[in-house]
Amino acid sequence: MPLFLFLVLLPLLVILLKFAYSLIWVPWKIQRHFQRQGVRGPGYRPIFGNAAEIRRLYSEAQPKSPDLTDNDVVGSVTPFYYRWSRMYGKNFLYWFGPKPRLAIADPEMIKNVLMNTSGSFGRVPQDPLSKPLFAQGLVGLDGDQWALHRRIANQAFSLERIQSWVPDMVASIMKRLEKWEDSGGERDEFEIDVHKELHEVSADVISRTAFGSSFEEGKRIFDLQEEQMHLFSKAKRSVYIPGFRFLPTKDNRERWRLEKETRESDGREEKLGVEEIIDECKTFYFAGKETTANLLTWVLLLLAQHHEWQTKAREEVIRVCGFDRLPQADNLSDLKLVTMIINETLRLYPPATMIMRQTLKRVKLGNLDIPAKTQLHSALIAVHHDPEIWGEDANRFNPLRFTEPRKHIASFFPFGLGPKICAGQNLAMVEAKIIVATIIQRYSLTLSPTYVHSPMLFITVQPKYGAQILLRRI
Repeated sequence: MPLFLFLVLLPLLVILLKFAYSLIWVPWKIQRHFQRQGVRGPGYRPIFGNAAEIRRLYSEAQPKSPDLTDNDVVGSVTPFYYRWSRMYGKNFLYWFGPKPRLAIADPEMIKNVLMNTSGSFGRVPQDPLSKPLFAQGLVGLDGDQWALHRRIANQAFSLERIQSWVPDMVASIMKRLEKWEDSGGERDEFEIDVHKELHEVSADVISRTAFGSSFEEGKRIFDLQEEQMHLFSKAKRSVYIPGFRFLPTKDNRERWRLEKETRESDGREEKLGVEEIIDECKTFYFAGKETTANLLTWVLLLLAQHHEWQTKAREEVIRVCGFDRLPQADNLSDLKLVTMIINETLRLYPPATMIMRQTLKRVKLGNLDIPAKTQLHSALIAVHHDPEIWGEDANRFNPLRFTEPRKHIASFFPFGLGPKICAGQNLAMVEAKIIVATIIQRYSLTLSPTYVHSPMLFITVQPKYGAQILLRRI
C-alpha cells in the first residue's frame, strides 16, 4: 500500500475504531454487566439507543382511564416506563443514545441516590439544547458553583421572606378573581379554564415577589419562555448530536432569537455576575410559574370532582379565615386539611415524573454494582402510585393518607430529597394554600361537561385540553 494512501486511511481507521468502541463495544459490555445481575431492559440500538421507541410510545399514549376518580396516570405521562417496568420489573436498563439509564422505583435505593453527600452521584449533564430554557441556573449546576447559587436561593426564598410576600400573593389572586367576576356578569354560575388562568396568576406572583414587577410587565419574558419550552420538549425526546446546536436549522434559529430577546429583556446585576443573574431569573421564571400553576390546576380539578373534600376544605377555610377575611401569613399553618389536599394532589399529579442523577464513579446501590457514568432514573411518579406503598387504592384521591406517618422518606418526594431539594418548595406551598383557600372561600367548583381528562407530560404534568371548571358564587 502506498505510504500516502496509508497516511490517509489511518486516521479514518482510528476514528472508526473509536466509534465502534464507544457506540458498540462499551454499551454491549454495560448491558451484559447488568444482565448478569438480573437487570433486563429493551436492547441497545447503536447510536440512538431506545429514543425512537420512547418517542413512539409518547405519541401513542392515552390516559388509561378517562375517569378523574381513577387518577391512574403513570401510563399516559411516562408510557415508556409504564410498559418496560411491566415487561422487565421495577429496575430495568434502557438507553438514551449510547448512555445507559437505570430506572429505579425502590424508595431505599432512591433515598441513597438523592440524599448521598459523598460525591458518588451528580447531575446528568444538560443537553446543550436545554440551556436556552434553564440556562446555567441551579437546575444545571454542580459543585462549588451550585453551592454558591444555592446559598443565594435559600436566602431569597427563606420562609420569613416568603411570609412577607403573602400580601402580594393575595393581591395577585384577588386581581384575578375580579376579572372572573366581570366575565361571569350577572350569572350565578360560569365557566373558566383554570389552567390558563392559574398560569397567569402564578406568573404575576413570581413577578411581584421575586422581581418586583407584575405579570403585565413580565408578560414578554413568559411568552419567550413558553416558546422555549416547546422547543425544549421537542429536543428532549431526541438524542443530541454533538455540534447540532450550531447548525442554522429552523428550530435553532428560533432558539437563538428567543435567547437574545430574553437576555435583552431580563438582565439584572447583584451578587452574582450579570450572566449568572439572567440564568437564575430564567430558572425562577420557569419553576416559579410552571410547576405551581400546574399543581394548582390539578388541585382545583380534584376538588371539583370530589365535592365532599371541597366542602370539608371550605369549612376549614371559613373556620380559620372567616367568611370574608383574606388568608394571612399567621394563619396558613392552621389550614391543615388544605395542606393535606395539596400533598395528595402532589402525590397523584406531581409536576415532575422523575429525577435524574448520574454515577460519578463505580458504586454499590442495594445489591447492584453500577458502573461510573450510568444515569439513574428515579421513577418519582411510579413510586407515588405504587400499591405496595400506598395500598390497593393508590390511584384514588384520599387526603387523609397524610394524617399518618410516611412509611419511607422516599415514598413521597414531589420536590426531591436531600441537599438538592427544590429551593422554592416553601414558596410553592404557601402560594398554593393562599390561592386554593381564596377560591374555595368564594366559589363552589364543579367539573364542566366540556372537560376532557387527558393528563400529559409537557416538561411538567398538565391537562392536555385545559381545565374547564364551573364556578358558582357562594
